[in-house]
Amino acid sequence: MTRQRWLLVALIAPFVLLFFLTLPPAMPDYARVRSDWKPSEAYLYDRHGVLLEERRVDFKARRLDWVPLKAVVPDVSQDVIAAEDKRFASHGGVDWLALASSLRARLGGGHARGASTITMQLAGFLAPDLAKPGRRSWLDKIRQMRAAWAIESGWTKPEILEAYLNLAPFRGETQGIAAASDALFGKSPDALDGAQAHLLTALLPDPQADAVHVAARVCHQAPAECGALTVQTQAMLSQDAHRASGPGLAPHLAAHLLKNAGDRVTTTLDVSIQRATTQALRAQLAALGSDRARDGAAVVLDNATGDVLAYVGGAGDASTAGAVDGASGYRQAGSTLKPFLYAMAFEHGWMTPASILDDSPVALDTASGLYVPQDYDHVFKGPVSARTALAGSLNVPAVRTLLLTGVDPFRDRLWDLGYHGLTEDGAYYGYSLALGSAEVTLLEQANAYRALANGGRYADVRLRADDPAGEPRAIMTPQSAWLVGSILSDPAARTVTFGPDSALRLPFWAAAKTGTSKAMRDNWCIGFTDRYTVAVWVGNLEGDPMVNVSGTSGAAPVWRDVMMALHAHQPSHAPPMPAGIDVQDVHFEGTPEPPRREYFLQGTAMAVSALVPPAGHRPHITNPVSGSVFALDPDIPLDRQRLSVRVSGDVTADRILLDRKDIAPGDGAPLLFPTPGSHLLTLVDTRGRMIDQVRYTVR
Repeated sequence: MTRQRWLLVALIAPFVLLFFLTLPPAMPDYARVRSDWKPSEAYLYDRHGVLLEERRVDFKARRLDWVPLKAVVPDVSQDVIAAEDKRFASHGGVDWLALASSLRARLGGGHARGASTITMQLAGFLAPDLAKPGRRSWLDKIRQMRAAWAIESGWTKPEILEAYLNLAPFRGETQGIAAASDALFGKSPDALDGAQAHLLTALLPDPQADAVHVAARVCHQAPAECGALTVQTQAMLSQDAHRASGPGLAPHLAAHLLKNAGDRVTTTLDVSIQRATTQALRAQLAALGSDRARDGAAVVLDNATGDVLAYVGGAGDASTAGAVDGASGYRQAGSTLKPFLYAMAFEHGWMTPASILDDSPVALDTASGLYVPQDYDHVFKGPVSARTALAGSLNVPAVRTLLLTGVDPFRDRLWDLGYHGLTEDGAYYGYSLALGSAEVTLLEQANAYRALANGGRYADVRLRADDPAGEPRAIMTPQSAWLVGSILSDPAARTVTFGPDSALRLPFWAAAKTGTSKAMRDNWCIGFTDRYTVAVWVGNLEGDPMVNVSGTSGAAPVWRDVMMALHAHQPSHAPPMPAGIDVQDVHFEGTPEPPRREYFLQGTAMAVSALVPPAGHRPHITNPVSGSVFALDPDIPLDRQRLSVRVSGDVTADRILLDRKDIAPGDGAPLLFPTPGSHLLTLVDTRGRMIDQVRYTVR
């Protein structure tokens, strides 16, 4: 290679090296920056497009929607250009005059002002490695300049300024003019006044500067207004730059549905129904007082479509677990499962609303010991009709009904009705399933009762506007569902427990059922009209018992208020009686129930309903109950302690055997000496065949 060529290479090589050393990253075009923008929030809307909730999803920075330049007050744009880049409109990305002035000041030992243009700063926002913190080298500066030229070659000036205002950090975690104006002033960018435009612009050089330095920059921008602006600077920076997200109408549902930054989910909720439900729940919890119950939840469904019109996961001001969703959490069902139990017995013809059930003490032998159900008021009512038993929520008749249907078939029926928390077999729940020992959610409750309102047809609910319509499937017969609805809407039938007037009685047709779980931890009221199903839960989310709160004093007033609001302009009407129902006047014998007109599945009507006399029952030993364990009392003389044997039915010709030894006739009611150990008591007929037997233990 000749000397001239070597010289040429030596001259060109530094420039080639400089070219590659200062090569900036590729700059995206305006359209891509705009399409890639995602706010840090996600948004939940009602069925009409009204904002229900704004939820922070991305916590790297707080960004709101991209704001077009025309939606920003001109004062902001003018102030930003005046403070950051006076010759913005005329340069091609680099302000050479500003650069020369900065270089001269640096060489002269003076304070060098920044020479970065708005376009160069935008390049730093788009490629963070171009805006390294701390002192940057002249190579870094050239890279940023080259990036600015690349932007200017493909972007318009309005696009550059618009992107700058949306990407610039302002204060704390706020990024962009929308988040800054919202956090600092509670306004949108098109509503800012001139003073607020000055204040926001003063934050740009150093978003984390203290009030003194920000005020100094503001006064430099507008010296004539320095005094007032200094005061406003102090006010702006003294508050926490963060506001409550959104209207706060459905925070628990937002937590379920809003997962990704920028999500915009339209729900089936109706904002007016959501507000009314929230207000009713909040008012009731305030009236109860935090010393009685702190939390509550409510759901409203459209019977025809399955649309969730209101979803209130919590509303108690005194709640100590406000973030927990009471509408989707599993709680004990209490008596709210009884309607489905009776519907099952009705549809199989095992029982009618006029059938007599015995509400008297009963003890059932289970694998874990004796199960002895009690009524809510601990007062047994004696012989009652199935209508009275269900409407009055009596426990022992419900358990007797479960003996007819079987635990496993009832558990399967509940599963078919959407109670998918019942993951165990029937033996796991036992007879207590009739009284609601299983755990369910409020939304499951609402949709199961909606099936009753829809003639026994079950379909999934819709929460999002784009959810498909649920495919209805028959779970109960229309006749059994209608009979249960007739009972739950009968104020006279519930009088035995709730009195003649309660929160369940509305001035229009409505069917409702209350429930209270073990130890007063959960209080429910679920019911329906011809158009809506409303489900309410009241309790304490942390699981501690309520104090002096029952179904009619806790959840029922909320249910009533919501139903009244829903039907303010269109009262509910009773559903038409389906084919396959007979109507019959019934007279009751052996019970205090007055004669009435009753409804029956076709072919099961009766004119007289009476409790089977004791002699008509299958003979069996009623005391002791199999599985009983008795303990001798050391404080009572041994010869004064006896165990009474009782047998029901016509047993005049039968014999009682103790440990296979004949001890008394069937109707002898012997008093047994309680010998320690395990004992077998047997009832046999005249041929010695076993009729019934129980095993008990004495300790």
